Amino acid sequence: MDKQLHGITWGPSDIGNLDTTNQSGNISDAFILEPRDLVPFEQAWNWQKCWQKSLLLDTDLPQAIWLLQHPNCYTLGRGASEDNLCFESNHPPSSLHRIDRGGEVTCHLPGQLVAYLVLDLRRYKTDLNWYLRKLEQVLLDVLCELGLCGERINGLTGVWLDGHKVAAIGVGCRRWITQHGFALNVDCDLKGFDEIIPCGLSGYSVGRLDSWLPGLKVHDVQPLIRQSLANHFHLKWVEESFIPDSLSIESVN
Repeated sequence: MDKQLHGITWGPSDIGNLDTTNQSGNISDAFILEPRDLVPFEQAWNWQKCWQKSLLLDTDLPQAIWLLQHPNCYTLGRGASEDNLCFESNHPPSSLHRIDRGGEVTCHLPGQLVAYLVLDLRRYKTDLNWYLRKLEQVLLDVLCELGLCGERINGLTGVWLDGHKVAAIGVGCRRWITQHGFALNVDCDLKGFDEIIPCGLSGYSVGRLDSWLPGLKVHDVQPLIRQSLANHFHLKWVEESFIPDSLSIESVN
């Protein structure tokens, strides 16, 4: 199966009753890589493609997750419309990348925590609707830990607070091995979103967590994301010494 997607038609009509438990219950090894410095988008994308290819060749390898921040940039999903750009695509205010995920345009920038997941859904459930809802639940649980009441909006993908979208989700999947993931706005400058129609959704405002929790920083949220991912995907983190050289973060630290 080869697919790129951002949002797909919802199966359940009742969000509150959606089952997001791990279907297998098995513990799965995974790398987690957390660069200290900003990572250029191209580097992070190359890491994902490298490990996706490795998992396609050897399904016994560990899965991989990156938690990081990017310099200012914009990404467009494979079928995204340039009508959602408020600038000329050949003269973007920051670097612009058309990539192999679904969904429309989004903005990445410092102060936004991005999670990229290269997971083998055959270890869980080969259902992309389930996977997207799972990522939403990872985020909702983190917001709950922070004392915030995040929300889903039926028919859309992402997480909202008081009507403001604080997390965008966009994924790609090849033969059930995933790429890309989610971006959570923590304390970023939201001006970059003024240059686009985020996720192609007119009429929805973008928010960041420190508007509700002044002083909140990415380093406060990152351990909560790490733990929530481990809980929902039953992950056991592989020691750093076992991370392949091809995924080394030394070049950007």
